[in-house]
Amino acid sequence: MSLSIEVETPRLVLRQWRGADRQPFAALNADPLVTEYLLPLTGPESDALADRLAAGIDEHGWGFWAVEAPGVAPFIGFVGIKSLPPMLPFAPGVEIGWRLARPHWGKGYASEAARAALKVGFEQVGLDEIVAFTATGNLRSRAVMERLGMAADPDPFDHPAVPEGSPLRRHVLYRIGRQDWRGLENGDAAPGGTPVAAA
Repeated sequence: MSLSIEVETPRLVLRQWRGADRQPFAALNADPLVTEYLLPLTGPESDALADRLAAGIDEHGWGFWAVEAPGVAPFIGFVGIKSLPPMLPFAPGVEIGWRLARPHWGKGYASEAARAALKVGFEQVGLDEIVAFTATGNLRSRAVMERLGMAADPDPFDHPAVPEGSPLRRHVLYRIGRQDWRGLENGDAAPGGTPVAAA
């Protein structure tokens, strides 16, 4: 079992999942606006996803962390980095992703937590590149990717886990390399969080 990394930013804590996160995570995954560009999840499927994400952090020390906003809410969603599913045409690699409950949209939380996750990926994990992807119509997530300094590949792709004929099948891929990230960190980009080790 790896030593889990926790990440603190000015407003957020990225941490290992807890049992108390399941109910608000299921509610998040049942919100049609949150899942507008995602495949829907039942309650048991949501619980199973939380279990898989927690197991990934146990295994690697990093992953899609549960996010809390101290003084605001004990759980607002997840943000983090994890290995790409092998089915994807650009695997192997590591992706960054996020999913926040709707009351916490529009506050800059996704960008703040994602910058911290990039910092872990490049500085602690030693990655050369991190990617992100979403359905082509998901302009909100694409805006976060662009705020992070990620660049879109010119050609979209069909996500193999999304059924043919679904309007969500067509995806766009974004990338950022370590050198580009360092340039942003040394320039005008907002700083990421400070990682600390936690058992």
